[in-house]
Amino acid sequence: MDYQVTVIGSGPGGYVAAIRAAQLGFKTAIIEKYNTLGGTCLNVGCIPSKALLDSTEHFHNATNHFKEHGIEINTPKANLKQMISRKADVVQQTCDGVEFLMKKNKIDVLHGVGSFVDKNTIKITPSEGEAKQITTEKIIIATGSKPADLPFAKIDKDRIISSTEALELKEIPKHMIVMGGGVIGMELGSVYARIGAKVTVVEYLDRIIPTMDSTMSKELTRASKKNLGIDFKTSHKVTSVENTGKEVIVKAEDKKGNEVEIKGDYCLVAIGRKPYTEGLGLENVGIKTDERGRIETDEHLKTSVDNIYAIGDVVKGVMLAHKAEEEGVMVAEQFAGQKPHINYRLIPGVVYTWPEVAGVGYTEEELKEKGSEYKVGSFPFKALGRARASMDTDGQVKILADKKTDEILGIHITGPRAADMIAAGVTAMEYRAAAEDVSRMSHAHPTYMEAVKEACLAATDNRALHV
Repeated sequence: MDYQVTVIGSGPGGYVAAIRAAQLGFKTAIIEKYNTLGGTCLNVGCIPSKALLDSTEHFHNATNHFKEHGIEINTPKANLKQMISRKADVVQQTCDGVEFLMKKNKIDVLHGVGSFVDKNTIKITPSEGEAKQITTEKIIIATGSKPADLPFAKIDKDRIISSTEALELKEIPKHMIVMGGGVIGMELGSVYARIGAKVTVVEYLDRIIPTMDSTMSKELTRASKKNLGIDFKTSHKVTSVENTGKEVIVKAEDKKGNEVEIKGDYCLVAIGRKPYTEGLGLENVGIKTDERGRIETDEHLKTSVDNIYAIGDVVKGVMLAHKAEEEGVMVAEQFAGQKPHINYRLIPGVVYTWPEVAGVGYTEEELKEKGSEYKVGSFPFKALGRARASMDTDGQVKILADKKTDEILGIHITGPRAADMIAAGVTAMEYRAAAEDVSRMSHAHPTYMEAVKEACLAATDNRALHV
């Protein structure tokens, strides 16, 4: 065999799986279709979107808050070209970092489309040059996902765009219509709203970020309307999206069945993502996909073929980079005879708007559906000294705890640095902490994390100190 472990796909799940396999002593290769490593996340997903979110948040603060801070400047002008250029530099640096890690860990990088010949043989077809074959003992499929569209909302990459095109626009839209109020829609909608675009979010369900706790949805809706002027049309079913040349016409039905027509110059289709398995030749090894195109695996992420595993967006579960990373590590460690474990309930979710939204564990809706007895503790950021000092008073921390045992069942945050704060929630829940445990830990003052302590105090006999 040429290799002991071969990974197909170099996104966060794939490259982390390759690194861990190499650390464990396996001769490892990674196959990547494109010329750069890092997959969707590093190239057209997490990293570039965060670069634009940061740039536009700086612009928004300069436009709206500097004067109040005592900083007097001329009226700032948004330079979208420079923002996108900086984003490209961040992407390049990050992808170069992955390339370095491959060399450091002596992982062979093979560029081209990897497809199965049989369970131990992979054909690699580069964009230029001749195809070749390699043999391998074990294989990890980590080919990720791509933007989904609908028959009546086909992405044309011109005015009807996906998140990929939204990261490369040459002009600030006059009116961006965002189809889908999930994470991607809210993040990229925020980017363009901050630099002057009118943004309308059209969501089929009755609230935005519908997979998160409903209180967080309400907080983000309120803040996005107040701070950015985003218009929300929830409970609206889109029926058609048409590119007429210089504008896009979106037609939708409201919950009463009335037709609504919205005109803009761009429509961002952000209705989710679908597994990317084209070209893999799964049929050659007898691997099947489910009704949503996901590769079927067991609890150890093994497919129906004993030496082939699959991780990340191509298997069931949330489509998050950090979930894929954990799965990549788990599979590699299983190859070495270890017995790793992932608690999928404790994979945090984050929306990188401002305020940020983050959550882990059960939502209140899930606890109600289960019939669980629980209690709620919450604390608003507007009551926090640190938040007032930084003018970040939108949002709250919400703690859900078992009514009898006080064990924390869910932590949900809308507020400044929620994405970083949620790690403390994951830590507490991994150790099955009670709300009182966290409430009795010393939290530095003044910090945003004091809101977590106060929410835990509120969950234990309503003992919050600062409300």
